[in-house]
Amino acid sequence: MESETTEQHLLMEIDEENGEEEVEEVEAILTPLVVPVKEPPKIQRLDESVVNRIAAGEVIQRPVSAVKELIENSLDAGSTSINVVVKDGGLKLIQVSDDGHGIRFEDLPILCERHTTSKLSKFEDLQSIQSMGFRGEALASMTYVGHVTVTTITKGQLHGYRVSYRDGVMEHEPKACAAVKGTQIMIENLFYNMTARRKTLQNSADDYPKIVDLLSRFAIHHINVSFSCRKHGAARADVHSVATASRLDAIRSVYGVSVARNLMTIEASDDDPSSSVFKMDGFISNSNYIAKKITMVLFINGRLVDCSSLKRAIEIVYAATLPKASKPFIYMSVMLPPAHVDVNVHPTKREVSLLNQEIIIEKIQSAVESKLRNSNESRTFQEQVVDLSPSSPTVSIKDPQTKPSASGMKSQKVPVHKMVRTDSLDPAGRMHAYLQVNPSSHQENNATLTSVRSSIRQRRNPKETADLTSIQELIDEMDNSSHSGLLDILRHCTYIGMADDVFALLQHNTHLYLANVVSLSKELMYQQVLRRFAHFNAIQLSEPAPLPELILLALKEEDLDPACSGKDELNEKIAEMNTAMLQQKAEMLEEYFGIYVDSQGKLSRLPVILDQYTPDMDRVPEFVLCLGNDVDWDNEKSCFQTIAAALGNFYAMHPPLLPNPSGDGLQFYKKRREPFRSTQAEEISPKSTEDHEMEGDIDHELISEAETAWAQREWSIQHVLFPSMRLFFKPPTSMATNGTLVQVASLEKLYKIFERC
Repeated sequence: MESETTEQHLLMEIDEENGEEEVEEVEAILTPLVVPVKEPPKIQRLDESVVNRIAAGEVIQRPVSAVKELIENSLDAGSTSINVVVKDGGLKLIQVSDDGHGIRFEDLPILCERHTTSKLSKFEDLQSIQSMGFRGEALASMTYVGHVTVTTITKGQLHGYRVSYRDGVMEHEPKACAAVKGTQIMIENLFYNMTARRKTLQNSADDYPKIVDLLSRFAIHHINVSFSCRKHGAARADVHSVATASRLDAIRSVYGVSVARNLMTIEASDDDPSSSVFKMDGFISNSNYIAKKITMVLFINGRLVDCSSLKRAIEIVYAATLPKASKPFIYMSVMLPPAHVDVNVHPTKREVSLLNQEIIIEKIQSAVESKLRNSNESRTFQEQVVDLSPSSPTVSIKDPQTKPSASGMKSQKVPVHKMVRTDSLDPAGRMHAYLQVNPSSHQENNATLTSVRSSIRQRRNPKETADLTSIQELIDEMDNSSHSGLLDILRHCTYIGMADDVFALLQHNTHLYLANVVSLSKELMYQQVLRRFAHFNAIQLSEPAPLPELILLALKEEDLDPACSGKDELNEKIAEMNTAMLQQKAEMLEEYFGIYVDSQGKLSRLPVILDQYTPDMDRVPEFVLCLGNDVDWDNEKSCFQTIAAALGNFYAMHPPLLPNPSGDGLQFYKKRREPFRSTQAEEISPKSTEDHEMEGDIDHELISEAETAWAQREWSIQHVLFPSMRLFFKPPTSMATNGTLVQVASLEKLYKIFERC
C-alpha cells in the first residue's frame, strides 16, 4: 500500500515539472516484470542402496580407513597376531588375518548388515563403551564399495566357513573350508563403483605408506599383539613386530634405534573431579632427537585418535627447545573414565570429544615442558672409540660436564677392516648391533632381552618341561649336546638372503656364512615338537584325507619300477596294515602330538609347531608313510623321538615341489605344441620337435602358483624360521662338521688378500 502511494506521489511531482510525456516513460520503468512463479522442488525418499553407498563413502574414505576398521575389529576379538597384505595401495586387495575368537556361524547372515554389532545394545551403553567398534557400519560400508570375503572359525569347530558379501547381504550360503584359528577378511576392488574416488586415489600417492604408518602406531601401543604388514607377493614385511613386555623395545623394533635411544618417559595425572580426571603416560623425544616431520602417536582409552589442539600445544613447547627445522617424536596413552569421552563425534572415529579438554591439555603441556627443561641441562654425544682389548669396539657416552679421563686417550675411528656393511632396513642389522655399550647398561639390556625372551617362550610354550621322563631325557640330551659357538652365531646373525634353493646367506660380525635352511629347519621343528609336547594348537584340513590313499600315493612316488606287476597288491596290503596301526595309536597321536585320525581312518588335523607357519601339504603322503614304517612303537622314548623326527622332516622348509621359475627352471613351465603331421604321417626329425618345444607358450597360471610358493617360503625363512631360531634353537654339535653352517668369507682375511695386491 505504501509503495503504491509513493509511486503516485512521484508521478504527480514529475507531472508538475516535466509534463505528460515523461510521466509515461517513468510508468514504463516502474511497471514490474512478470516472472513465472517456480514450484518448490519435490522431496523424495532416496533408494536404500543410494543411501548406503553415500554413507559408505563417509566411513571408508580411503583404503587405510578400511584397514583401520578391520584392525580394530581384530583387537576387539582378542587377537594376539594380526597380519595385513595389501595390493596396489589397497585398491585391488586388502587382506587382514587374525587369531581372535572368530565369528559364530549363525551370525554370518547379518554380519555385514548396517547397524548390526555385538558391542552394544542400547544408546546408554556408549557411556561405558570399552570396545573400539560400536556402530556396526564398517563391514557394511565395505560391502557397498568393494567385494568382501570372510573366512572364519571359532573355538571347537572342526572346520571354518567362507562367505562373500555384496551390498550388505551374503552372495551365497557359507561354505565349509579349512581355516586357521580366527578370522580373515579380504576386500577386493575397493571403490569399484565410485569412479571419481577411485581415479583420485590412483592418481594420488600410494596409500600403502599410510597403511604401514597405521600398523606401526598400533604395534607400539598394543605390545602384547604381533603385527605384520607387507605388499602382496613381497617376501619381506615392511612392518613386523612381535609381542614384547617393553614398550620401548616395541618402539625400537618399529621406528628404529635412533628414535628409541632419544626418548624420555613422560607421565601426568589428575584425580580432582571438579577439574579433570585422567592419567597419561608415554614417551617424548629429548633435545638430541632431530627429524623434519613431527610424529605424534596418541591413544585415548585405547583408541588411535588425532587431537590437533594437543598437538599444537606440544609443538609450542618444543619450538623453544629444538632447532628451528626439527620436529619431535611423541607417544602418549591417555586414560579417562569412559563417561568423560564422547566417541561418537566423527564418521571414522578419528576424533573424540573430552570432558574438560582444555584443562587436560594444559596439564599435559606443563608436564612436557617440565620434562624438557630438566633434560636440557646437559646434552650427550655418541662417538666410537678404540678399546685396548682385542674385543670389538665400544660406544662411550661423553658428557660435556664430565672431566676427561686420566689416560687422555684421543678418540679414534673404528679400523676399516672392522667396519661391517649391513641391511639398513633391518633394525637388528645396523651398526649398533656390532658395538658394545658400557657394562652397566649392557647388563640392563641383557636383563631386558632375557625377560622378553622369557615372556615369548611362556606364551608360545605353555609348559617348558613335559611330565613324561622319556621326553625330559630327550630334551636334556638336546640341551647338553648344544654347540655354544653355533648358538652364538645363530642368535646374533643377520639374515641377508637366499643364495640358492637350499642355502641362505648369514652375516655374523665380520664373517659371512652359508646356512643349510632345510637342515636347520628340520632340527628346529624336531626340538619344538619335544618342547611343545602335548600342548599343540591344531591345523584343520579342509577335507579329511583317507590314510590308505595317502600311503598308496607315497608308495607310488617311491616306486622306481612302476611297470613291475604284482606291486599293487603288496602296496595295498602295506597301506591297510599301516592304516590299522595308526588307527590303533590314534588316541596317543592326538593327545601328545595333535595328529587326529578318526575312526574311519582319515587324517583331519595336524599340529601347529611354529606360529604363522603351515607346512607344505604336498608332503603329507610321505609323512603318513613315515609314521607307519619308521616309528618304533614298542619303546616309549624311541617312539616319541621317531615321531618328532618325522614331524621335523615334514615341517622342514624344503624347496617347493614345483621348480623355481627363475633361471633354468623356467623350461619346466613351457607348454609343448604338437608338431603338424601330414596325412601321410611323415616322420618328424628330433630337431623339428625341439623347435616346436621352444616355441611353446609359458603356462602362466602354473608359473604364478610356483612364484607364490617360492616367495612364501622365502618369507617364512626370513620372518618365521630365523626369528624362531634366535629364541628357541639349540644347534647340535654335529652341525659344526656336517656342512650345515659354512663360513665363506671373513672381512679381515679379505683385507689381507687385497693388501697383497
